[in-house]
Amino acid sequence: MHPRIILSSLLAAALVLLQACAQTPPQEAPAKAEKAPEISLNLPTAPHCDCSASPTHDYTFLDRGFDSLVAGDYDEALQYFERYQRLEDSPESQWEAGVSIAYIKSLRDAKLYDPGASRSSFDSLNRQPWQSMDVHPRALLLRQSLQNTLVLQRRVDTLEVENGSLKEDLAKREETIKRLRELTLGQKAGAP
Repeated sequence: MHPRIILSSLLAAALVLLQACAQTPPQEAPAKAEKAPEISLNLPTAPHCDCSASPTHDYTFLDRGFDSLVAGDYDEALQYFERYQRLEDSPESQWEAGVSIAYIKSLRDAKLYDPGASRSSFDSLNRQPWQSMDVHPRALLLRQSLQNTLVLQRRVDTLEVENGSLKEDLAKREETIKRLRELTLGQKAGAP
């Protein structure tokens, strides 16, 4: 076949299609009362996940503080924890920041080292109902670390008292032994 014949046939077919489209009546739009069907995707979801709920805490500064704490930058960690404490106002976030700051105050290498203030803050925070709060797991680890430190410090204090008592007993025994030697040696030296 000749290319002109093919081209003419294609144009004729296109004209027939255009004419058919022009002659079909337009479809009516759906009534406003009819609602378009909702499209649902069959995607897997996490069990018990309420995706519409917004997160209750913004852990950004808290997480940065933990990262700085792990890196050994206590000043930077303290700044992040204080910023988190200023920006978040829930009891949980105040507790998390408070425990984190108390932990930094318990570290000898921190500029803010103050074991008395750390213990006082920790005691106050420990009286709050932290067990029923939804708090960051790392904050719970810091709390447990502070608790362990307090238990160990009490044990050290008890051992120091016992050690002092043992030192006194030892000094008394040494004095007694010294006097016995003097008496024994004095009698032998003076005996005929």
